[in-house]
Amino acid sequence: MIRVTSEIGKLRKVLVHEPGPEVDRMVPPMMEELLFDDILFGERAREEHRRFRRLLQLLGIEVVEANDLLAEALADPEARAWLWRVLVPETPPGLRSALPETAEQAVAMVVGGALAAAERQGIETSDLFELPPLPNWCFQRDPQVVLGDGVVFSAMATAARWREGVLARCIFRYHPEFTNIPVVLDPLRMEQDSALAWSLYRPCLEGGDVLVVSPQIVAVGLSERTNSAGIDALARGLSELEDGPRWLEVVHLPRRRAYMHLDTVFTQVDHDAALVFSPVMCGNGPQLAETFEIDLRSAELTPTPRGCLLEALARRGVDLAPISCGGEDPVAQLREQWTDGANAFALAPGVVVLYDRNVATAEELARSGFRVVSAEDVLLGREEVHTGEERLCLLLASHEISRARGGPHCLTHPLVRDEA
Repeated sequence: MIRVTSEIGKLRKVLVHEPGPEVDRMVPPMMEELLFDDILFGERAREEHRRFRRLLQLLGIEVVEANDLLAEALADPEARAWLWRVLVPETPPGLRSALPETAEQAVAMVVGGALAAAERQGIETSDLFELPPLPNWCFQRDPQVVLGDGVVFSAMATAARWREGVLARCIFRYHPEFTNIPVVLDPLRMEQDSALAWSLYRPCLEGGDVLVVSPQIVAVGLSERTNSAGIDALARGLSELEDGPRWLEVVHLPRRRAYMHLDTVFTQVDHDAALVFSPVMCGNGPQLAETFEIDLRSAELTPTPRGCLLEALARRGVDLAPISCGGEDPVAQLREQWTDGANAFALAPGVVVLYDRNVATAEELARSGFRVVSAEDVLLGREEVHTGEERLCLLLASHEISRARGGPHCLTHPLVRDEA
């Protein structure tokens, strides 16, 4: 069972993935394509991720590991057959004759990659791996979108992340818990037209660009990772839902690496507040992201200009006060947006998690009535928190994992939230 109708409803169940061997196998030539700023120290990244998961569990949230779901799905021989059939175009000929037979071996290969033969010489990725690892698999926000009681599959923008979308489809198609979940949209139509997955003009749609604001409103970023074809497909898919959302707010983000997804510049933190990167989301500066609204009940699905996203949402009854990532200092705004200061993850209305390195952002949240608490203090029993009784910002240790270029919102995908 899944159910998500907002970004802030009390979180009951969440999908994550602990960075595993795939992070330890990442080499510098892979960094640019994967949008990492450095290769990670895996043990430290895992330690920080485990503290995050333990914090969620301590607050009564069920935490589900993506690799466990994938292994349980691949226990079905039909699922393994489907996976190998879809992955054949990406799988080197040398691997096709020796594909893993067990679910656990299959997961280890498709996530962790497959090393090349020892005698192969060279230092490029293609020299080192028969099948490259998936270091970005820890960012479970992107391969799918849980919307209402259905799922939207992503169409990943880069070849390096395409396999993640395939694995998400495998989980939601074949895991016993998810097989009956309605598919709202598969923009690649993998069952009907597998060639579309490789087309030059294929739709691109990634989960970090899609925010479920309310049962009636979805926001989507037109970004480096989500293109017009992907948004057109999303609009058509949502318009066909009998009880689906009414409004699609399309946010035209500046084409910069720093703003790779909508959730890097905007995340809702309470019923009446959102954490924003002000130069892109507010004011009249040259970087302001313009929003176009689509009425999903109209026949034409024509976008209409609505100013900035905050203005568009206010027109539809969601009036959010902006809380500036980095505070009012332009230098701090730029620095902390880069380190995911606008990428907070709500555990309940007014209860969010944020990386501890974003000090100016935490101070701005404090000025907006949030009590700022170290997650470490909560885990060690030095601080008590009671969700629903006060505004809280829980600061996560982030010395290593933040270098992967994704914050708490990127690391998580809600499966069940209470109605907000």
